Amino acid sequence: MLRFFTFIISVVLLCSCSEYQKAQKSNDPDYKLDYAKRAFAKKKYVQSYTILKDVITVFKGTDKAEESLYLLALSHYENKEYLDASLYFQTYYSRYPKGKYTELARFYSGYGYYLDSPEPQLDQSGTIKAIEELQAFLDYFPKSDKVSIAQNAIFELQDKLTLKQLQNAQLYYNLGTYLGNNYQSAVIVAQNAVKAYPYSKYTEELELIILKARYQEASLSVEEKKVERFRDVIDEYYSFINSYPDSPNREEADNIYKIATKYVKE
Repeated sequence: MLRFFTFIISVVLLCSCSEYQKAQKSNDPDYKLDYAKRAFAKKKYVQSYTILKDVITVFKGTDKAEESLYLLALSHYENKEYLDASLYFQTYYSRYPKGKYTELARFYSGYGYYLDSPEPQLDQSGTIKAIEELQAFLDYFPKSDKVSIAQNAIFELQDKLTLKQLQNAQLYYNLGTYLGNNYQSAVIVAQNAVKAYPYSKYTEELELIILKARYQEASLSVEEKKVERFRDVIDEYYSFINSYPDSPNREEADNIYKIATKYVKE
């Protein structure tokens, strides 16, 4: 019985493979498109987009050109080849700005970049591209049923960019005075991140780094600049506790404030 089922499976696979080869060799673009659709439905995405690449130029200028280009992009997307998919989706909506699948093409273009977005420590050009594409989708289709998905993806991507800046600011802070005043660099990086992404979940950590870096900078200053810089520390402290009165870092912030006020009062 086991041999029988093995035989049946082998026959099915052989037929499937031979039909794919037949489609590859065929000069009939309609047959190729039909096969690509059936392959897509069976989740044979590589077969689908391989065949479709042969016909999209043939169908150019016809009613089937739009469908074949969209299916080509979607086949790459379903095969988790998100960068290729996004590029084909961009080609689609550029070529057919009011096409049948334009709304989905704009969404999947951005979401493909989102799914391919790298870890925070890596280059984030893909993350930025994802935000741009998803925001364009929201601008063009503000009533789409995929709006909430796109918005949540944008928030997540922005948090990733903020985390990268947080890591950069923390690195500068940890470097301290090594080869220069890295505390000032930590402040600048953190301030820019807060300004760019004020609603990020990492904002509190960024503002704490600003406070701590200001404190370290003041502590290491020459005497004639200490009072002025500790006043800046106090300003940063009030800004921090006003924004995060129940922060788990409140005790650390309070200790910084106590030292700063003692010095200023002197």
